[in-house]
Amino acid sequence: MKLNKVERTALFIDGANLYATTKNIGLEIDYKRLLKFFERETRFIRALYYTAITDDQEYSSIRPLIDWLDYNGYTMITKPTKEFTDSAGRRKIKGNMDTELTVDAMTLAEHLDHIIIFSGDGDFRALVEALQNRGKRVSVVSTLTTSPPMIADDLRRQADQFVEIKDLATLIGHKDSSKNAQDEYDDEYEDA
Repeated sequence: MKLNKVERTALFIDGANLYATTKNIGLEIDYKRLLKFFERETRFIRALYYTAITDDQEYSSIRPLIDWLDYNGYTMITKPTKEFTDSAGRRKIKGNMDTELTVDAMTLAEHLDHIIIFSGDGDFRALVEALQNRGKRVSVVSTLTTSPPMIADDLRRQADQFVEIKDLATLIGHKDSSKNAQDEYDDEYEDA
């Protein structure tokens, strides 16, 4: 990954997308190592983590991760999931955070040089283009190693730099396979 110690850098993490990506490739993110890596290699400004949470449950399985990230240097952006019934009568849960991430990236852009988006969601292609039109460098972190790839082709092509998350595994992954806060995601996103 090409980083520059003088570039004001922020991370925009699509929590659900990053979770799906890392689960598919068998990588467990060590969020402390992730933060330290970017603090060391860039003029780090902020890491924003976006996730929807189920509000109606007494206990949310994602809550321990949210709390840990919030107390350990991440800016947490959450909103409650919405429940609906699809045309086939199936109960569905929706918790899309694309708009929040997009608005924040455009708002903070004037204070940044390099924006790193942890997501493969093709909906962010227009955001990447808008940020580039403002003179910002945009990197996207996801994977091509799954079938199908977890990154939309048009997003990968639009980004100034595509970073294969597997290439960062030794820098941001857990050193052991012990249970961690990310494991708490499983129950929350299996049905989403």
